[in-house]
Amino acid sequence: MAESRENPTAKLELELRRGALVLAVLSQLREPQYGYSLRQALAQRGMPIEEGTLYPLLRRLDGQGVLASAWRIEDGPPRRYYHLNDAGEALLAELTATWGALVGTMAGLLEGSGT
Repeated sequence: MAESRENPTAKLELELRRGALVLAVLSQLREPQYGYSLRQALAQRGMPIEEGTLYPLLRRLDGQGVLASAWRIEDGPPRRYYHLNDAGEALLAELTATWGALVGTMAGLLEGSGT
């Protein structure tokens, strides 16, 4: 109980970020990326993500049929590269539109106009 009172803002910020992670990940998979390179790309753009969050998310999206993946051996160990397939491109477009509408709605709410 005391833990939830220590820093409720941090927990709420984490919930907001979680809601945006799928869109953030999809946005970076227009070009093939492996896990570490994807983590770096997201972190450089202000959206750091832990390995324990990213890899299960990639497996889930792959299982849902919105990503294509393949193992590659280049310079170093084998790496699994992920990228959007046609279904992923369509999902990214839909979620981007939804995000834009949500941002507009929230801006109105936060400004107090509600419209």
